Amino acid sequence: MTATGVRAAARIVARPDGRGGTALPVLSGEGPLAPRRTRASGARARVVLVGAMGGPLGGDRFSVETLVAAGARLHVGSAAATIALPGQAKGEARYDVRLTVAAGGELRWLPEPLICAAGSELSVTTRVDLDAGARLVLREEQVLGRVGEEPGRLGSRLTVRIAGRAVLDQELACGAGAAGGWDGPAVLGGHRAVGQLVLVRPEFTDRRPVARMLGRDAAITPLAGPAVLVSAVAADGLRLRRTLDEALALLDQDPSDGT
Repeated sequence: MTATGVRAAARIVARPDGRGGTALPVLSGEGPLAPRRTRASGARARVVLVGAMGGPLGGDRFSVETLVAAGARLHVGSAAATIALPGQAKGEARYDVRLTVAAGGELRWLPEPLICAAGSELSVTTRVDLDAGARLVLREEQVLGRVGEEPGRLGSRLTVRIAGRAVLDQELACGAGAAGGWDGPAVLGGHRAVGQLVLVRPEFTDRRPVARMLGRDAAITPLAGPAVLVSAVAADGLRLRRTLDEALALLDQDPSDGT
C-alpha cells in the first residue's frame, strides 16, 4: 500500500492436464486479490476470486490477468460482489482485467456484480483477446449505488478481439460527475443496474443469433465473427441477473430462433 492507494495483481493460467482435465500451473494473487481453486466440473477447472480486503478504494490499482491455453477449460467467478468505495487517497480507483484464450480453449468469466457506492470513483477496463476457435462466456454487471444511496462515478470500457480483429469496443460513463445524458432514455433511462453478456462460439459462424429485443430492457446483437452481445438495464442487480440468465439460456437452446 502507498500514499496513493493499494497496488494488487492476480494471475491465472489454465492448461490441459494430459488426463482430460484442466491444470492451473499459475494461480497467484496479492493483497485484496486472492484466487482460489474450487472443485472442478468435469474437464473445466473452477476458480473463485476472493476479496481478502475491502475495495477498491480511491487511488487503488487492481489488475487481473487470465490465460487459457489450447484445450483448457476454465470457469472464473467471485465469492461476493465487488464494492467500490471512497478512500483516503485522492483520485479514482482502477480495475483492469486482461483475458486471453487460445484456439480450442474455453473461458467462462462470470464474476459477481460491481457496485459503485456513493462517493466512489472507479474506472474499469476489460480487454479480451481470443484466437480463432476459442470459446467465451463473459458477464459484466454494474450497479450504481447501494440500496437507498446516490451512485458513485463509473467509467467502463470493454474490448473484445478475435484473431486480432476488434468485434466489440464500447465505453460507458455514468453516475455522479459523469457527462450529462447518462441517465436519459438513450442510455440508462433511470435504471441503476447495467450489464452485458458476450458469447463467442465457433458454431455462431454458421448459425448466427438473430438480433432482437428481450422484453423492454434487453437486446441481443450479433457481432462480427462468431460472437453475440446481450445488453441489459434493470432497476436493480437482482433483476439484471435474472435477465442475463434468461438470455444465456435462450442462446444455449437455439441462438438462431427469433420466434
